[in-house]
Amino acid sequence: MGMDERKFRILQAIIDDYILTAVPVGSRTISKKYDMGLSSATIRNEMSDLEELGYLDQPHVSAGRIPSAKAYRLYVDQLLHQGLLHSDTESAVRAHFLGRMRQMEDVIDHAAQVLSSLTNYTAVVLPPSGPQPRIRTLQLVPVSSTAALVVIVTDSGIVRDTVIRVSDQLDSDALYAISKTLTKELSGRTLNEAVELLPLITGRMQQGEKLLQGLNSFFQENAGASHNHVAIGGRSNILNYPEYSDTEKARSFLSLMETRDKLASIISQQGEMAFTVRIGPETGVPEMADCSIVTATYSTGNGQQGTIGVIGPTRMQYDKVLSILGTMGHQLSEMFRED
Repeated sequence: MGMDERKFRILQAIIDDYILTAVPVGSRTISKKYDMGLSSATIRNEMSDLEELGYLDQPHVSAGRIPSAKAYRLYVDQLLHQGLLHSDTESAVRAHFLGRMRQMEDVIDHAAQVLSSLTNYTAVVLPPSGPQPRIRTLQLVPVSSTAALVVIVTDSGIVRDTVIRVSDQLDSDALYAISKTLTKELSGRTLNEAVELLPLITGRMQQGEKLLQGLNSFFQENAGASHNHVAIGGRSNILNYPEYSDTEKARSFLSLMETRDKLASIISQQGEMAFTVRIGPETGVPEMADCSIVTATYSTGNGQQGTIGVIGPTRMQYDKVLSILGTMGHQLSEMFRED
């Protein structure tokens, strides 16, 4: 006895129904709601076979069946094989990113909120990791007689800015000249390398002491600014699902959401796979035994790769989640690759 087309259609209907209702599914439900041209008795027999094959569980003797982790795995693998992106999903994701944000942390935080809003699950977004971005340009723009806005653009299109103190003897022409010098000297350098070079460069400039202090502090802060940044959206969304109505179970999950280092290691996706789907016990995390984790990657175009992920109950809407993750990963990659 194996999985044939009829069994798979019945299994798919059971999964679809359980995802929407969280209620064990019986043969009469499938017979009434899904036009399969099969009698309730035939569906019941097929469901018994599916249970024997390990695709269905029966929580109570008189209750209907619920999908097992093995069933969700087959379901997801089929979705991945068929392709995922839908135009309506792509439009929804793009609508949230029409305005470009300047700081990487802003983009990541916003992506987590958008992802949780579109899926109604918990979303986690990790910053890119890999080679440190290199400086492309640096500009100093006067905002007052003693302050200037410093703007750095990296080779991955990421923009960082802050206001620093400068000498009141540096007018706009002087700041423009310094910007050209700093861009020439630091272009192609990492932020860590720039920290070491700054004293030598500013030492040759008049009134460069305050400028050095401001730039040095800014570079040091941003050299590893996004390294430990883990953006989380919809922490409590899991509480909307009956699987986590148990107080202790919910508390354990929410506690895990506060341990950012552990969460980052759980979510982090390595390699070239477009998606990774871990269902129930496959997560390897006791607090997520009844959850699934779906992740995708995005890139900045200079060898750095980040991860976006969704955490929800095992009966999550995998087709919707995979579609949204695929579109968002593409959108983030495009944003970071733009000049």
